[in-house]
Amino acid sequence: MSRAPWSLQPSLKSMTEEVGIDFDIFIKFLKDNKKDVEIAQEFGVSDKTIVCLREHFEKYGVHSIVGQD
Repeated sequence: MSRAPWSLQPSLKSMTEEVGIDFDIFIKFLKDNKKDVEIAQEFGVSDKTIVCLREHFEKYGVHSIVGQD
C-alpha cells in the first residue's frame, strides 16, 4: 500500500512569508553567514524571530517531509 508523504513541520518558506521575510534573501543571508542581529535589522524583525527561523532551518531544512512509498 502506497501512502502520500506528509509534512510534520511547516515549510521554512511559509514561515518566512508569515512574518514578512523574503525567503530567498533569508536563505542567501544564511549562506553568507550573516549574524542573526544583522538579518533581523535587514528585515525589521526581532532577533528572536530570526533565531527561531535559523533553528528551524538547521533542524528541519527547508521542508520536512515524512511518508512511505
